[in-house]
Amino acid sequence: MRKVGRSGTAGDVVIASVTVIALCAGVWLLRGAAETHAPPQPSGTRTVAHVGREPAAVSALPPSVPDRIRIPSIRVDAPLMGLRLTRTGSLDVPPAVYKNLAGWYEAGTMPGETGTAIVAGHVDNAEGPAVFYDLGALGRGSTIEVDRRDGSTAVFTVDAVEVYRAKDFPDQKVYGAAPRPELRVITCGGGYSSTTGYQGNVVVFAHLTGSR
Repeated sequence: MRKVGRSGTAGDVVIASVTVIALCAGVWLLRGAAETHAPPQPSGTRTVAHVGREPAAVSALPPSVPDRIRIPSIRVDAPLMGLRLTRTGSLDVPPAVYKNLAGWYEAGTMPGETGTAIVAGHVDNAEGPAVFYDLGALGRGSTIEVDRRDGSTAVFTVDAVEVYRAKDFPDQKVYGAAPRPELRVITCGGGYSSTTGYQGNVVVFAHLTGSR
């Protein structure tokens, strides 16, 4: 992965040219799984809907570390670890050996705060499907829940699910600052090659619509 940088006010994050390459080796498929077992993909890149047609956003929550992410419609229920930068300046990733583990970029926005929070996880590992294997099957209007250390749960509604080739990854659209609490959930996708692995990334765009 390439370098990650931070700019703007606290909580606003700009991640430059990072397509979560370390999530994308496709080790399980490379070891002989049939192509038909590749993870589901969104049906083309879909534009995020206009705000007026989305479920209403709600006020931002106070800062609190996220501990767990749940996406009921695709049976995700996983702990979250903090992700930092490596010594070379790239975004670290959860250890691939733990298939039901995701991470959030802890130098940026906490899920529920105003701004763009980033969560990433593996699509597979050497043993088979991992935490975000079915992310490409997620539909607009689906719910994402993030349990936070203060005991609250931030509830997000999915606006769109998009897939990008690595060379076309829109850094500003995915990672740029937002005026309301938003969430991006990222894994690998965009087709699979037995020689180079996954060709890009699946990105879920969501915004805060509730809490409890």
